[in-house]
Amino acid sequence: MTESPTTSLMVAKTISGLEPILKAELDDIGALNTEVMNRSVSFEGDKSCMYRANYLCRSALRILLPVHVFDINAQEDLYREIKEFPWEDHLDSDSTLAIDAVISYTVFTNSQFVAQKTKDAIVDRFREKTGKRPSVDLENPTLRVNVHLFKNTCTVSLDASGQSLHKRGYRKQTGIAPLNEVLAAGLILLSGWDRKKPLLDPMCGSGTILIEAAMLASAMPSGYFRNEYGFMKWKDFDETLWETVKSEALAVINHHETTRIVGFDKSVMSLKRAAENVGFAGLDRDIYLKRSAFEDSVPPSAEGIIIMNPPYDERIELEDSVGFYKMIGNVLKRKYSGYKAWVISSDLEAIKFIGLKPSRKIRIFNGPLECRFLGFDLYEGKKTSTFAD
Repeated sequence: MTESPTTSLMVAKTISGLEPILKAELDDIGALNTEVMNRSVSFEGDKSCMYRANYLCRSALRILLPVHVFDINAQEDLYREIKEFPWEDHLDSDSTLAIDAVISYTVFTNSQFVAQKTKDAIVDRFREKTGKRPSVDLENPTLRVNVHLFKNTCTVSLDASGQSLHKRGYRKQTGIAPLNEVLAAGLILLSGWDRKKPLLDPMCGSGTILIEAAMLASAMPSGYFRNEYGFMKWKDFDETLWETVKSEALAVINHHETTRIVGFDKSVMSLKRAAENVGFAGLDRDIYLKRSAFEDSVPPSAEGIIIMNPPYDERIELEDSVGFYKMIGNVLKRKYSGYKAWVISSDLEAIKFIGLKPSRKIRIFNGPLECRFLGFDLYEGKKTSTFAD
């Protein structure tokens, strides 16, 4: 009789506002007992599920595997508990490690100090047992350890992702204030796009929304272009299982869909960057690029969905934010009836001057910037309306 695969509790980290999207993705790949938390979703699954979560979940930033949970009442508890944990099960003395620490409402006041004490405890254990010690490699370690302290509870996890999962590997060129790939994918999923109607990004920049949309439409895995994940360096890495997970995902890619994905931008340099990224991703046939200011644009079809990330005042100077957003509203009303338009912005005052009543308002973060992701149903003769936060 074959034993069932061992399941473990795991945590998938995400951007604030994308938690329900990530939960749905985890449910789709077969994760069990998914539960939404703050900027994360907990779930249970076996090793195959962990591999799929890294390779397939578009809205995940990291997949963490908790291995040690304990109470902290004094600072000395951290060093003692970390040192007593059997790190030799996961690491060799000639390996490298990196420590990420996050603290909230705890006896510690400095996350770097927590990371340092954690590192000291691990290397001291190895030094006492073997006479040798692992070294630190912040960029590409054998094992990345995540320490999370909340009040009196410390959770120590192994980072299965390594580099953040937003680093897809296809973006070779970026402009000013590029959109995080996980956020771009999350916005598309939040919009409810059916992957059939035309999709337009009229301020496409380096093309991140377009590429994420094309990958979604063709069922291309979010990790398609990545060659490394943290779990590949773990002692229990199962290469055969990993190749099976990849093969199953690659088998359903379909580039023959007729979905029209279009990007406009008024900047020649932005379009050049977008074209290079699209070309590297091999999505030239899936994405159409054209130079055009939004106010001069011509709708590429009679209906569709618009997702746009206009410049933010915090990072890109706008001479007249109010006028800029009024222009967006006027163009949407005048040219894009029949479309569903989505706009993300951190300029919570100026965005009100779009002058349309949003049918959906979603609070989300772009890095440290609190944003609104607003959905507008555009009908013929749509009148202006007030905006309520």
